[in-house]
Amino acid sequence: MCNQRKILILGVTASGKGALGFELARRLNGEIISVDSMKVYRRMDIGTAKPPPEKRRQIRHHLIDVVEPSEAFSVDRFLELTETATTQIQAAGRQVVAVGGTAMYIKALLYGLFEGPASDPAIRRRLNDQIDRHGAAALHERLRQIDPQAADKIHPNDRRRIIRALEVFELAGQPISTLQKQWAQEADEDWFVIGLRRPKEIENSRINQRVRRMIEEGLLDEVKALLAEPKPMSKQARAAIGYAEIIAYLDGQYSFEDAIEQIKINTRKLAKAQRTWFKTFRNVRWLDITETDTLETVAQSAIHRLRIF
Repeated sequence: MCNQRKILILGVTASGKGALGFELARRLNGEIISVDSMKVYRRMDIGTAKPPPEKRRQIRHHLIDVVEPSEAFSVDRFLELTETATTQIQAAGRQVVAVGGTAMYIKALLYGLFEGPASDPAIRRRLNDQIDRHGAAALHERLRQIDPQAADKIHPNDRRRIIRALEVFELAGQPISTLQKQWAQEADEDWFVIGLRRPKEIENSRINQRVRRMIEEGLLDEVKALLAEPKPMSKQARAAIGYAEIIAYLDGQYSFEDAIEQIKINTRKLAKAQRTWFKTFRNVRWLDITETDTLETVAQSAIHRLRIF
Protein backbone atom coordinates (compact mmCIF):
# COMPACT_ATOMS: atom_id res chain seq x y z
CA MET A 1 0.00 0.00 0.00
CA CYS A 2 2.87 2.38 0.73
CA ASN A 3 6.60 2.43 0.21
CA GLN A 4 8.73 0.48 2.65
CA ARG A 5 10.83 3.33 3.94
CA LYS A 6 11.05 3.63 7.70
CA ILE A 7 8.50 6.04 9.14
CA LEU A 8 9.33 8.66 11.76
CA ILE A 9 6.61 10.68 13.48
CA LEU A 10 7.80 13.77 15.33
CA GLY A 11 6.08 16.54 17.23
CA VAL A 12 6.28 18.51 20.44
CA THR A 13 5.37 16.89 23.73
CA ALA A 14 1.64 16.05 24.05
CA SER A 15 1.08 16.56 20.32
CA GLY A 16 -0.56 13.17 19.80
CA LYS A 17 2.34 11.52 18.00
CA GLY A 18 2.17 8.40 20.19
CA ALA A 19 -1.47 7.80 19.30
CA LEU A 20 -0.77 8.31 15.60
CA GLY A 21 2.28 6.05 15.74
CA PHE A 22 0.23 3.29 17.32
CA GLU A 23 -2.52 3.65 14.73
CA LEU A 24 -0.07 3.54 11.79
CA ALA A 25 1.75 0.56 13.26
CA ARG A 26 -1.62 -1.22 13.65
CA ARG A 27 -2.67 -0.50 10.07
CA LEU A 28 0.71 -1.20 8.47
CA ASN A 29 1.73 -4.31 10.43
CA GLY A 30 4.43 -2.33 12.17
CA GLU A 31 6.41 -2.12 15.36
CA ILE A 32 7.27 1.08 17.21
CA ILE A 33 10.67 2.47 18.13
CA SER A 34 10.50 5.08 20.88
CA VAL A 35 12.69 8.12 20.24
CA ASP A 36 12.55 9.46 23.79
CA SER A 37 15.42 10.02 26.20
CA MET A 38 13.30 9.34 29.31
CA LYS A 39 11.01 6.47 28.28
CA VAL A 40 14.15 4.31 28.33
CA TYR A 41 14.01 4.29 32.16
CA ARG A 42 12.24 1.47 33.95
CA ARG A 43 9.56 2.44 36.49
CA MET A 44 9.50 6.04 35.23
CA ASP A 45 6.09 5.50 33.69
CA ILE A 46 3.62 8.23 34.58
CA GLY A 47 5.96 11.21 34.24
CA THR A 48 7.26 10.07 30.86
CA ALA A 49 3.77 9.30 29.49
CA LYS A 50 4.70 5.80 28.39
CA PRO A 51 2.09 3.96 26.34
CA PRO A 52 -0.09 1.82 28.63
CA PRO A 53 0.68 -1.92 28.99
CA GLU A 54 -2.35 -2.98 26.94
CA LYS A 55 -1.11 -1.02 23.92
CA ARG A 56 2.38 -2.42 24.32
CA ARG A 57 0.88 -5.92 24.32
CA GLN A 58 -0.95 -5.20 21.07
CA ILE A 59 1.98 -3.57 19.25
CA ARG A 60 5.59 -4.26 20.13
CA HIS A 61 7.46 -1.15 21.36
CA HIS A 62 11.25 -0.93 21.33
CA LEU A 63 13.57 1.28 23.44
CA ILE A 64 11.18 1.50 26.38
CA ASP A 65 12.30 0.22 29.80
CA VAL A 66 15.85 -0.60 28.72
CA VAL A 67 17.90 0.89 31.61
CA GLU A 68 17.61 1.44 35.35
CA PRO A 69 16.90 4.95 36.70
CA SER A 70 20.33 4.84 38.34
CA GLU A 71 22.05 4.58 34.95
CA ALA A 72 23.02 7.18 32.37
CA PHE A 73 21.81 6.87 28.79
CA SER A 74 23.52 8.42 25.77
CA VAL A 75 22.66 9.23 22.18
CA ASP A 76 25.31 6.71 21.12
CA ARG A 77 23.48 3.99 23.03
CA PHE A 78 20.20 5.15 21.50
CA LEU A 79 21.59 4.79 17.98
CA GLU A 80 23.01 1.35 18.78
CA LEU A 81 19.70 0.05 20.15
CA THR A 82 17.74 1.65 17.31
CA GLU A 83 19.89 -0.10 14.71
CA THR A 84 19.32 -3.43 16.45
CA ALA A 85 15.56 -2.85 16.70
CA THR A 86 15.32 -1.76 13.06
CA THR A 87 17.12 -4.90 11.91
CA GLN A 88 14.78 -7.11 13.97
CA ILE A 89 11.62 -5.38 12.75
CA GLN A 90 12.59 -5.48 9.08
CA ALA A 91 13.78 -9.09 9.33
CA ALA A 92 10.28 -9.98 10.55
CA GLY A 93 8.80 -8.26 7.50
CA ARG A 94 7.20 -5.49 9.53
CA GLN A 95 7.04 -1.71 9.12
CA VAL A 96 9.36 0.43 11.26
CA VAL A 97 7.44 3.27 12.92
CA ALA A 98 9.65 5.54 15.06
CA VAL A 99 7.89 7.99 17.36
CA GLY A 100 9.42 10.73 19.42
CA GLY A 101 10.18 14.23 20.43
CA THR A 102 13.76 14.11 21.76
CA ALA A 103 15.23 16.45 19.18
CA MET A 104 18.86 15.46 19.67
CA TYR A 105 18.00 11.79 19.12
CA ILE A 106 15.93 12.62 16.05
CA LYS A 107 18.75 14.68 14.60
CA ALA A 108 21.23 11.87 15.21
CA LEU A 109 18.82 9.42 13.58
CA LEU A 110 18.31 11.55 10.47
CA TYR A 111 21.69 13.25 10.05
CA GLY A 112 24.17 11.16 11.98
CA LEU A 113 26.01 11.95 15.20
CA PHE A 114 28.05 15.14 15.38
CA GLU A 115 31.32 14.27 17.09
CA GLY A 116 33.34 17.48 16.93
CA PRO A 117 36.93 17.65 18.14
CA ALA A 118 38.05 15.19 20.81
CA SER A 119 37.66 16.46 24.36
CA ASP A 120 40.59 18.05 26.19
CA PRO A 121 40.77 17.11 29.90
CA ALA A 122 42.70 20.27 30.81
CA ILE A 123 40.13 22.57 29.20
CA ARG A 124 37.28 20.66 30.83
CA ARG A 125 38.88 20.89 34.27
CA ARG A 126 39.36 24.62 33.86
CA LEU A 127 35.77 25.20 32.69
CA ASN A 128 34.40 23.00 35.47
CA ASP A 129 36.39 25.01 38.01
CA GLN A 130 35.01 28.24 36.57
CA ILE A 131 31.44 26.96 36.85
CA ASP A 132 32.10 25.92 40.44
CA ARG A 133 33.36 29.43 41.24
CA HIS A 134 31.04 31.61 39.17
CA GLY A 135 28.04 29.42 38.35
CA ALA A 136 26.74 27.90 35.12
CA ALA A 137 24.82 31.05 34.20
CA ALA A 138 28.06 33.06 33.97
CA LEU A 139 29.58 30.61 31.48
CA HIS A 140 26.29 30.45 29.60
CA GLU A 141 26.53 34.22 29.14
CA ARG A 142 30.10 33.81 27.87
CA LEU A 143 28.79 31.23 25.39
CA ARG A 144 26.11 33.68 24.27
CA GLN A 145 28.81 36.23 23.38
CA ILE A 146 30.65 33.80 21.09
CA ASP A 147 27.79 31.58 19.88
CA PRO A 148 24.30 33.02 20.45
CA GLN A 149 22.66 30.24 18.41
CA ALA A 150 24.11 27.55 20.67
CA ALA A 151 23.22 29.57 23.77
CA ASP A 152 19.58 29.75 22.64
CA LYS A 153 19.43 25.94 22.48
CA ILE A 154 21.29 25.19 25.73
CA HIS A 155 19.64 25.75 29.09
CA PRO A 156 21.61 28.12 31.38
CA ASN A 157 21.88 25.32 33.96
CA ASP A 158 22.99 22.62 31.52
CA ARG A 159 26.57 22.43 32.76
CA ARG A 160 27.66 19.57 30.49
CA ARG A 161 26.52 21.10 27.21
CA ILE A 162 27.78 24.59 28.12
CA ILE A 163 31.24 23.16 28.81
CA ARG A 164 31.22 21.15 25.58
CA ALA A 165 30.23 24.18 23.48
CA LEU A 166 32.95 26.34 25.02
CA GLU A 167 35.47 23.51 24.70
CA VAL A 168 34.69 23.06 20.99
CA PHE A 169 35.13 26.80 20.40
CA GLU A 170 38.56 26.74 22.05
CA LEU A 171 39.70 23.61 20.19
CA ALA A 172 38.24 24.33 16.74
CA GLY A 173 38.27 28.12 16.70
CA GLN A 174 34.68 28.05 15.44
CA PRO A 175 31.30 28.08 17.23
CA ILE A 176 29.80 24.65 17.69
CA SER A 177 26.63 25.82 15.90
CA THR A 178 28.69 26.61 12.78
CA LEU A 179 30.30 23.18 12.81
CA GLN A 180 26.94 21.51 13.28
CA LYS A 181 25.52 23.33 10.25
CA GLN A 182 28.41 22.07 8.13
CA TRP A 183 27.78 18.46 9.12
CA ALA A 184 25.27 16.12 7.48
CA GLN A 185 23.39 18.61 5.34
CA GLU A 186 21.12 15.95 3.87
CA ALA A 187 18.83 13.72 5.89
CA ASP A 188 18.92 9.93 5.63
CA GLU A 189 16.46 9.23 2.81
CA ASP A 190 15.54 5.87 4.32
CA TRP A 191 13.27 7.78 6.70
CA PHE A 192 9.87 9.18 5.74
CA VAL A 193 9.26 11.93 8.29
CA ILE A 194 5.78 13.08 9.34
CA GLY A 195 5.46 16.05 11.68
CA LEU A 196 2.41 16.91 13.79
CA ARG A 197 1.68 20.58 14.29
CA ARG A 198 -1.09 22.29 16.27
CA PRO A 199 -1.73 25.96 17.11
CA LYS A 200 0.47 26.94 20.03
CA GLU A 201 -2.44 27.70 22.34
CA ILE A 202 -3.89 24.24 21.68
CA GLU A 203 -0.52 22.62 22.34
CA ASN A 204 -0.24 24.49 25.63
CA SER A 205 -3.73 23.40 26.64
CA ARG A 206 -2.89 19.77 25.87
CA ILE A 207 0.29 20.08 27.94
CA ASN A 208 -1.65 21.41 30.92
CA GLN A 209 -4.18 18.59 30.60
CA ARG A 210 -1.41 16.01 30.46
CA VAL A 211 0.24 17.38 33.61
CA ARG A 212 -3.06 17.29 35.50
CA ARG A 213 -3.60 13.71 34.35
CA MET A 214 -0.12 12.67 35.52
CA ILE A 215 -0.79 14.08 38.97
CA GLU A 216 -4.14 12.28 39.15
CA GLU A 217 -2.51 9.00 38.06
CA GLY A 218 -0.01 9.16 40.92
CA LEU A 219 3.17 10.91 39.79
CA LEU A 220 3.96 11.91 43.39
CA ASP A 221 3.91 8.29 44.58
CA GLU A 222 5.93 7.19 41.56
CA VAL A 223 8.68 9.68 42.40
CA LYS A 224 8.66 8.70 46.08
CA ALA A 225 9.08 5.04 45.11
CA LEU A 226 12.00 5.85 42.80
CA LEU A 227 13.73 7.86 45.52
CA ALA A 228 13.29 4.97 47.95
CA GLU A 229 15.16 2.52 45.72
CA PRO A 230 18.58 1.27 46.92
CA LYS A 231 20.45 2.88 44.02
CA PRO A 232 19.94 6.65 43.64
CA MET A 233 18.50 8.06 40.44
CA SER A 234 21.09 9.27 37.95
CA LYS A 235 21.46 13.00 37.32
CA GLN A 236 19.90 12.44 33.92
CA ALA A 237 16.84 10.68 35.31
CA ARG A 238 16.40 13.19 38.15
CA ALA A 239 16.47 16.06 35.63
CA ALA A 240 13.45 14.74 33.69
CA ILE A 241 10.58 17.23 33.63
CA GLY A 242 7.98 16.16 36.14
CA TYR A 243 10.46 14.29 38.28
CA ALA A 244 12.79 17.24 38.94
CA GLU A 245 9.94 19.44 40.13
CA ILE A 246 8.40 16.76 42.38
CA ILE A 247 11.83 16.04 43.86
CA ALA A 248 12.19 19.78 44.53
CA TYR A 249 8.80 19.73 46.28
CA LEU A 250 9.86 16.77 48.43
CA ASP A 251 13.05 18.65 49.29
CA GLY A 252 10.96 21.59 50.49
CA GLN A 253 11.80 23.96 47.63
CA TYR A 254 8.21 24.25 46.36
CA SER A 255 4.70 23.80 47.62
CA PHE A 256 2.92 20.95 45.84
CA GLU A 257 0.79 23.42 43.86
CA ASP A 258 3.89 25.39 42.82
CA ALA A 259 5.63 22.19 41.75
CA ILE A 260 2.69 21.30 39.51
CA GLU A 261 2.70 24.77 37.98
CA GLN A 262 6.46 24.53 37.42
CA ILE A 263 6.00 21.24 35.58
CA LYS A 264 3.55 22.96 33.23
CA ILE A 265 5.92 25.90 32.69
CA ASN A 266 8.94 23.70 32.04
CA THR A 267 6.98 21.44 29.70
CA ARG A 268 5.85 24.46 27.68
CA LYS A 269 9.49 25.59 27.52
CA LEU A 270 10.43 22.14 26.26
CA ALA A 271 7.77 22.37 23.55
CA LYS A 272 9.16 25.74 22.49
CA ALA A 273 12.68 24.30 22.26
CA GLN A 274 11.35 21.34 20.27
CA ARG A 275 9.66 23.68 17.78
CA THR A 276 12.97 25.51 17.32
CA TRP A 277 14.82 22.25 16.70
CA PHE A 278 12.20 20.89 14.30
CA LYS A 279 12.42 23.98 12.10
CA THR A 280 15.98 22.92 11.23
CA PHE A 281 14.88 19.48 10.00
CA ARG A 282 14.35 19.24 6.25
CA ASN A 283 11.93 17.04 4.31
CA VAL A 284 9.34 16.86 7.09
CA ARG A 285 5.79 16.31 5.83
CA TRP A 286 3.85 18.45 8.28
CA LEU A 287 0.26 17.70 9.22
CA ASP A 288 -1.49 20.79 10.59
CA ILE A 289 -4.08 19.50 13.05
CA THR A 290 -7.21 21.45 13.91
CA GLU A 291 -9.52 21.16 16.91
CA THR A 292 -12.03 19.23 14.82
CA ASP A 293 -9.52 16.58 13.69
CA THR A 294 -9.81 13.12 15.20
CA LEU A 295 -7.22 10.34 15.34
CA GLU A 296 -9.03 8.79 12.36
CA THR A 297 -8.72 11.92 10.19
CA VAL A 298 -5.08 12.48 11.18
CA ALA A 299 -4.25 8.84 10.43
CA GLN A 300 -5.96 9.10 7.04
CA SER A 301 -3.93 12.22 6.23
CA ALA A 302 -0.73 10.44 7.20
CA ILE A 303 -1.62 7.38 5.10
CA HIS A 304 -2.35 9.68 2.16
CA ARG A 305 1.10 11.25 2.48
CA LEU A 306 2.68 7.81 2.58
CA ARG A 307 0.81 6.77 -0.56
CA ILE A 308 1.89 9.71 -2.70
CA PHE A 309 5.61 9.63 -1.85
